[in-house]
Amino acid sequence: MTLTKCEKRGRATRWISSSLSHTVKNFFRPPWTSVERLEGKTVVITGANTGIGKHTAADLAKRGAKIIMACRDMEKAQAAAKEIIESSGNDDVVCMKLDLADTKSIREFAQAINQGESKLNILINNAGVMMCPYGKTADGFELQIGINHMGHFLLTYLLLDLIKRSAPARIVNVSSMIHSWGSINLEDINSEKSYDKQKAYAQSKLANVLFTRSLVQRLQGTGVTAYSLHPGVVQTDLWRHLSGPQRFLMKFASPFTKSSAQGAQTTIYCAVEPALEKESGGYYSDCAPANCSSAGKNDVLAQKLWELSCQMLNITWE
Repeated sequence: MTLTKCEKRGRATRWISSSLSHTVKNFFRPPWTSVERLEGKTVVITGANTGIGKHTAADLAKRGAKIIMACRDMEKAQAAAKEIIESSGNDDVVCMKLDLADTKSIREFAQAINQGESKLNILINNAGVMMCPYGKTADGFELQIGINHMGHFLLTYLLLDLIKRSAPARIVNVSSMIHSWGSINLEDINSEKSYDKQKAYAQSKLANVLFTRSLVQRLQGTGVTAYSLHPGVVQTDLWRHLSGPQRFLMKFASPFTKSSAQGAQTTIYCAVEPALEKESGGYYSDCAPANCSSAGKNDVLAQKLWELSCQMLNITWE
């Protein structure tokens, strides 16, 4: 079924309204805080030069961790790293080139990490694109499924042995409550037959949740835990592809949206909260357990997506 532009905009507006409703409901919840330290820990954060990723990097740097900022734009990454070093007093913050839209770049990055680092205690798969016009990655994947899911799937696969050797360790996948609006089109995951940017975004965020679910099953007994999360409705440049009416709605609702620093809190919670050390596979929002969609709990769908991802990336991951 082909939707009109009006129908597409209406559906996207309902998505935004639903997200804001969730945010308003938790607006007055007391903020989570923690004094947990991370000296001797190494952290990789994708997309750490801006928005949620940058604030996550700054917080974990203040806790004493070595921070590896995995970014596509090295100029912006270097500028962000300088800010983080100055604000945190932690000189152990480095930038490394990573383009999640190119598997060659992902493999080069992973090789450099595996050869140069003795441990990797926390991997935060944060980078992403949202509701962008149709495009493809260097390997022919639709941009949103390619960057948000396939890129992080491959990155995690390539770094997993190092992560296991560093246990106890954590993998944090930044999803969105918009996953609950999504479905996985296994027959046309790259949206080549038809493209709806909102639907493709929701598919990629559902893929994050399903990836986490499948990953946890394969990590049992390793000392590595994994989590997915909804950061909240955050004012970042990810919203740049919204239509005029949608941007107006966001501006009108801005008192109830989160800053990037506030939006980073659930990521930080999943990365450092001691109470989660024995928990794995959960979905979190506002620094607390949350309910994901029924599709996000579908183990059959999760396994099919896992097999398709391995096939498309030409890897064997049992």
